[in-house]
Order: sequence, then C-alpha cells, then structure tokens
Amino acid sequence: MTPPSPGRKRPAARRLDLQQRSKLAGEASAASAEVESALDTPADPTAAAFFDVDNTVMQGASIFHLARGLHKRKFLTTRDILSGAYKQAYFRLAGVEDPEHVEKARAEALGFIAGHTVAELEELGEEIFDEGMAHRIWPGTRALAQLHLDQGQRVWLVTAAPIELAHLIARRLGLTGALGTVAEHENGVYTGRLIGDLLHGPAKAEAVKALAAREGLDLSRCAAYSDSHNDLPMLSLVGEPCAINPDRKLREHARAAGWRVRDYRTGRKAARAGLIASGVAGAVGGGVAAAVALRGRKRP
Repeated sequence: MTPPSPGRKRPAARRLDLQQRSKLAGEASAASAEVESALDTPADPTAAAFFDVDNTVMQGASIFHLARGLHKRKFLTTRDILSGAYKQAYFRLAGVEDPEHVEKARAEALGFIAGHTVAELEELGEEIFDEGMAHRIWPGTRALAQLHLDQGQRVWLVTAAPIELAHLIARRLGLTGALGTVAEHENGVYTGRLIGDLLHGPAKAEAVKALAAREGLDLSRCAAYSDSHNDLPMLSLVGEPCAINPDRKLREHARAAGWRVRDYRTGRKAARAGLIASGVAGAVGGGVAAAVALRGRKRP
C-alpha cells in the first residue's frame, strides 16, 4: 500500500479536524449569542425554537442579499462573489470537500475583510436589510416564530450567515437572539480569520447544544425548523423538528420520520425551488458567507 504523502492528512484526521472546527464554531457562536429583549423572563424557560434563515425565514440566501448590497457599495468586487460561488458550487455538486481546497478557499474568502472594522460593516448591514431583505421574510414562518413567543418560549435564528447579520434579523423580527458564523477581530478590526468554521451542518448542532446547556433548555421540548437536509444534525437534536420549504432530501427524510412539513412556496415556484435550492442558491449563499462575515470574537 502506498503511504499517504507527507503533505496530506489521512481521512480519519480530516474528519477529526472537521469535528473540532465544527465544535469550536458552535461554541463560539453560542458564546456570542446576544439575547434580545423579546422575552427577558420567559414563561416557559426550558423550551425554545431554532430557525434556519435562508429559504426558511427569508426567501433566498440572506448572505447573497447582503453581498449584493456590499457589491453595490463597492465593498465587494464581482470577482469576490463569483469566486466564492464557484467554490461552494464545487463542494456541493461534486459531493467532496478536499480539506486543502476548503482551507485555501476559507483563507481567500476572508482575506479582504482584514483591516475593516466591525462598526463599518454593521452599519452597512442595517442599510442593506431595509433595502433588500425585509420584504423577503416568509409570513408563514414568521407566524410560527411568533407562536413560540406567544407561548412564552424563546426563539433563536441559527445560520451560516455572519453573526452580525443574524443578530440584525433577529432584532428586526423581535426574536430572542441568533447564532451565526463568527469571524475573529482584534480591537474591533477584522483579522481575516474564522473562529473554528462556518456555522453549517454539524456546527449548527454544536451551537444549539452549547446554547441549550448555557440557557438550561430541554432539547426534547424544543423545536427546530429548516429547509435543508444539511441541517439534519440540528433537526435531529430536538423533540419537534419541522421541514420548511424543504429540499428533496429533507422532504423525503421528514416524511419517513413523520416530521411536520410546511411549504410556503406555490406551484411551479415550489417545484423549481426544490430542484435548485441546494444548488445555485446554496452555492452563492454559502460561497459568499465566509467572504462577508461581519463579526468576530477577540482572541484571548
């Protein structure tokens, strides 16, 4: 058997690295989760709801809408957006994520924000939400979130989008708070590095577990909502999982498992979205997610 080359890690080591990055990303996101004033003293303190954002709470990819706004303001170049979209499309469609390729893509995607301030990007995020996101909120999903709030339960967004954008959306919707991707900064200035990894897939589950431990939640009494099969780790953690506008794989899994399914799309739009949601929209949204991460944690 030919031994692995010195520059490449064994598959088991790669899996361990991914698990470690996911855990670190989840813990960083939970630690950065700001609690809004929607429920200062919840009537039902051990139950909560967790909502994915893209195509679940909001039509399309929130990070794409943000990237478009940044591009309009000359903060992002067309090359930045297309490069990120290509890399994410490759990962999704090829079904493989070469660790060296991922690491290079992550470094390239975040490099341009180094030197910019958190305050600068937060201000732009506020403008862009009003301009291109507020009218894209799904009324049906918003009603579900409000139902949990009315029952005295807390509601968090859980998204691969930057944690600043996640906090902004949660605040505008009157939710409890949010979990999102955390990028590192020092003295309010970005270093260009992530804390752990993108809050995606297994990292979302790690963030929810960390938040549940911090807030004293009973996950068997909690609910989670998502459109994507990538969020099965998070959905499987809770007692009440629900598929919202699901992609094909999640719809099949939800039906087999007896989970609730809600689809707020209609007719041809829903059929078309089911075919491309995890492809084009996910490619653009996920590919740019690292590139426009809006907030980080300070290094110790």
